[in-house]
Amino acid sequence: MFAQVVVGGVAAGCVYGLVALSFVLIYKATRSVSFMQGELLMLGAFTAVVLVEALGWPAWVAAVAAVAASFAFGLVLERAVLWRAIGQPHLTPVLLTFGLGLVIRGAVTSVPEATHRMHRLPLPWSRPLTVGPVQFAPEHLMVILATCTACAVLALFFRHSRTGLALRACSEDSGVAAMLGVSPAAMHALAWALGAALAAFAGVLLAPVTFVEPGMGMVALKAFPAAVIGGLASLPGALLGGLFIGLSEALAGRFLPDGVKDLTAYGLMLAVLLLFPRGIGEIGRRQ
Repeated sequence: MFAQVVVGGVAAGCVYGLVALSFVLIYKATRSVSFMQGELLMLGAFTAVVLVEALGWPAWVAAVAAVAASFAFGLVLERAVLWRAIGQPHLTPVLLTFGLGLVIRGAVTSVPEATHRMHRLPLPWSRPLTVGPVQFAPEHLMVILATCTACAVLALFFRHSRTGLALRACSEDSGVAAMLGVSPAAMHALAWALGAALAAFAGVLLAPVTFVEPGMGMVALKAFPAAVIGGLASLPGALLGGLFIGLSEALAGRFLPDGVKDLTAYGLMLAVLLLFPRGIGEIGRRQ
């Protein structure tokens, strides 16, 4: 059914959008592009699975703990390694985060249980929602609802909290923000931590939809085009870019020949870069 295709596309777009938000958040605050977001997504999903399967935690508690642990892990990475990229050429943080991503993936794949078994995070409910003749998968609805909630929380954080306002100020002009008493170093660390938490949250949402395995971080290869399409300086644009790619992929998979779906994200990115070099998130600012 067409409605099911659309809901599945929106759910996939929500995951892309969350990872794209992590790309944009880090870029706005640090002017660095992180290429380890896929591995952080995978690590967050595995953390939740371990807490559920090994320790018997409820899935929702494990999900919250996995996101919190990823936030802390992001802080540790920033304080231990990533701060060294401040003021360095743009290639430095790219290579640094790429190398860290390889280390994270290698560490996970070295655990036999992670590669020899298929894991999936259970949902608290498994019955589909039926609306007339159409049935909607509960995991897709959960992804959409959780993404809407996360975006609302982020909007409140950036608009109404002192820390969120300080992070916004630092992302616009760190020099002026420092003159107003904001610590750029602290905001730099917070941006990396939030970026890690968002990627892990996307991984937790993806865990009931697909198998949790070391290669699931490849989702980031679709999320980065979403960030580019939305504009690397626009948080709402990143979410819109993710939804755009998710819906386009779903419709391409439904109506176009096999193989077109896998090219959709990159074809759309090239088209948007040709028409709107700063992304669709900048369209509204020009008007």
